[in-house]
Amino acid sequence: MRIAVVALGKIGLPLAVQFASSGHDVIGVDVNQKAVDTINAGIEPFPGEAHLQEKLAELIPAGKLKATTDYAEAIPGADAVVLVAPVFVNDETWEPDFRYMDAATKSLAANLTPGTLVSYETTLPVGTTRTRWKPMLEEGSGLVEGVDFHVVYSPERVLTGRVFEDLRKYPKLIGGLSEEGNRRAREFYEAVLQFDERTDLPRANGVWDLGSTEASEMAKLAETTYRDVNIGLANQFGLFAASHGIDVYKVIEACNSQPYSHIHRPGIAVGGHCIPVYPRLYLSTDPDADIVRVARQLNASMPERLVAQAEGILGDLTGQKAVVLGAAYRGGVKETAFSGVFPTVDALKARGAEVHVHDTIYSDEELRGLGFEPYTLGEPVDVAIVQTDHADYKTITAADLPGIKLLVDGRNATDAAVWAGTPRIVVGTAS
Repeated sequence: MRIAVVALGKIGLPLAVQFASSGHDVIGVDVNQKAVDTINAGIEPFPGEAHLQEKLAELIPAGKLKATTDYAEAIPGADAVVLVAPVFVNDETWEPDFRYMDAATKSLAANLTPGTLVSYETTLPVGTTRTRWKPMLEEGSGLVEGVDFHVVYSPERVLTGRVFEDLRKYPKLIGGLSEEGNRRAREFYEAVLQFDERTDLPRANGVWDLGSTEASEMAKLAETTYRDVNIGLANQFGLFAASHGIDVYKVIEACNSQPYSHIHRPGIAVGGHCIPVYPRLYLSTDPDADIVRVARQLNASMPERLVAQAEGILGDLTGQKAVVLGAAYRGGVKETAFSGVFPTVDALKARGAEVHVHDTIYSDEELRGLGFEPYTLGEPVDVAIVQTDHADYKTITAADLPGIKLLVDGRNATDAAVWAGTPRIVVGTAS
């Protein structure tokens, strides 16, 4: 097949590589000329994706994969086009921001030719594929969906850093606007993906047809919103437990010892491109989902709550030197999308603290580029807040933070025995 992938970011580029590795001719489209040039040189444009560099080094010289900024070069004659342009959410209104996907869809439509399967993989509010993308494609191309071309929705279900592993591990969900679209989508994804055998699933791992774009859209939102709501519940339990002298981690471990409880862990923040964003996309079409809204609000409030606890112990934070340990949104991942570092720094600054940030995988220059003042272990500090569960922070000691008066462990990552003698707050416990 001849396949086009629109948007060569941390999901789109590995997808393009996966398709090319399966024996197909793939061309990727991206508006970033620098990224396109880097890819065409056989070099990964971002670090951290397992096996991406070695696969690029093989596929680019072989002519199985190339990148371009020109839709007119990529789209006409394609058997399938997969779109993974981003959809964001307005932080104030919680409304979807479609500007990038709108632009990509309009450019695609202007170059669409008959016989193409168009698959959207970016997470979307329920109904978007049918009510927004289908009319936009038909208007821009002059073609009729279901007759001249077919549209499906098939959500990406992978984590950056392990995309190729996750593509094999999880069923590929599809939902089309027609039976023929579903059939075409099944044939396409079965030709470009390979699946691990899994005996824990109710049916064979592979392409799972959910019957409609709406069902497929909702499946992605539901599985991610579930995690946010679950973490919100864990945070609620943690706040109560801490105020009553209870260790919530022992409670959660006990609950999860039987198969009907799957309580997640509390924490200072829920970050990343997915979990903080997709519940708000869900709420955009189901505004009565109060449980989703309250969980999102509670999770977003955790940095402020923990900083307020620190203030309650130390008193006025004005002029005190505070260090936030971890800029990344989760341990071992060099990504700050919706990271808790931002609201944590803001909460400390609002109380007059002198705020610094440390991260084991970011350089001082990179931290400054994010708007932070870097911190070097060994410098004097009054209060430290563990925001990211990097492995290195599990062994950090008071000697690494001279003069520390309080450690706030927002990830339950540190060892109580190591910190004996130093005041310490752990999210979800009374310590």
